[in-house]
Amino acid sequence: MIEILTCMLALAPQAQEAVLAPQDSVEAPTVITLEEALQIALSENASVKVADKEIERTGYARKGAYAALYPTLDGNASYQRTIKKQVMYMDGGGFDIGGMIGETLMTYLTPLYAQHPNVPIPTPVDPEPEDDKPSGGISVGRWNTWTAGINASMPLVNAQLWKSLEISDQDVELAIEKARSSRLDMVNQVKQAYFACLLSRDAFEVYKKVYENAVANLEQIQRKYNVQKASELDLTRATTTVANAIPNVYEAENAVILTLWQLKAVMGVDLDQNIDVAGSLSDYAAHMFYDIRSSEELDLADNTTMRQLAIQAEQLANTIKLQKYASLPSLSLGFAYNLNAMTNDFKFSEYQWSPYSYVGLSLNIPIFAGGKRANAVKQATVQASELEIQRANTERQLKIAIRQYLNTMESSMKSYSAAESAVGTAQKAFDIAQKSYNVGRSTLTDLNDAQLALVQTQLSVTQAIYNFVIAKANLESTLGADFIDEAGNVQLNKTYRNE
Repeated sequence: MIEILTCMLALAPQAQEAVLAPQDSVEAPTVITLEEALQIALSENASVKVADKEIERTGYARKGAYAALYPTLDGNASYQRTIKKQVMYMDGGGFDIGGMIGETLMTYLTPLYAQHPNVPIPTPVDPEPEDDKPSGGISVGRWNTWTAGINASMPLVNAQLWKSLEISDQDVELAIEKARSSRLDMVNQVKQAYFACLLSRDAFEVYKKVYENAVANLEQIQRKYNVQKASELDLTRATTTVANAIPNVYEAENAVILTLWQLKAVMGVDLDQNIDVAGSLSDYAAHMFYDIRSSEELDLADNTTMRQLAIQAEQLANTIKLQKYASLPSLSLGFAYNLNAMTNDFKFSEYQWSPYSYVGLSLNIPIFAGGKRANAVKQATVQASELEIQRANTERQLKIAIRQYLNTMESSMKSYSAAESAVGTAQKAFDIAQKSYNVGRSTLTDLNDAQLALVQTQLSVTQAIYNFVIAKANLESTLGADFIDEAGNVQLNKTYRNE
């Protein structure tokens, strides 16, 4: 048994070196503050970049909608090859234009045939009975038809179009508010990840100090044991205390690494980048004690969810008007200029092009659409009612959340005050127990109990500060605090503090 304890005591300094200096061979990390972390996230965070692209997209959509106010100009060209020509017939009153043409041609051709007796004279075809099919048809048109031209149009009076442009403007406004919402969410995530890093590091410092005290006690007890002033039981307990302290330190160290990874992921930087957070949670303790206003004094005017619902409500109101305007007449201006050529060959240089153009007004008066327009108005009205119900419920839930955050902050302040006063008492009790044990007036159990009480109070102080800053970050995000000024600087703690 003595040999085992001696080996553990010999390994304790090595374990202490591995625990307390795990990054001696690693390059020193880049230490960043909360403001710097937020600045990096604003330029590297993926959700912020996507939100900015969405603003750009809706901007282009808005410009495309406004293009409907300008004239549209289109060119056109076509070619048509006739497979079988149309035949025109003219009947009535014994008037046979085919026969007349035939007789006229024979009048001029008979002298020519007389000069050329070898050419056969065509024999007229007897007209078919009237009951069968008409005779004397004339083929009209030519084999090739070419057409080219331009068409232009422009709306003059269109109430539905004007209202749709207003809705497009609100789409851009909604995209901008959604981008602001992404930034607020990102800021809240960065702050929570940053505070989690501070909490894990403070916990690591506490457990590291516990380990150092356990090793120091073990060395002292070992010396006493060697001169037979300490029992084997005390040595065994001291060695067990060191063994129990080592896993806690490693777990706390692993928590530091994991929270740093989470912070880097939220910031949008490479996970292999070596960074560390500046300060500690105790630096934020000074901001805990100021007048916290009641939830009734904190309105939701800047809440991003309420703003988005307000914009959507305006859009639905305009949509109702848009559907009603569909029953109004519209007036547009039109212009066309076309060239047409009809030929039997492909000698383009000899084509004769015939121009055709016009300019005019077109009035469209909706009369009946089977109730489509009326039902569209009713549908938009129902959607507006649904949105109003959703807005009222969202406002109620947000007010509940504000009260919860304020209550958490107030209870955290009380917990911090109690834990802070308890730390001094626990530290004094631990010092007394340690000195008493050194002079043999108390047992090792008393010393361990005093150290456990000190650790618990130290962790309680850190946890109270962490609960406060997390609740405060959630409250600021709910209230829609803008964290960036006109110069691009991050502004913290400005939402509800007394200036």
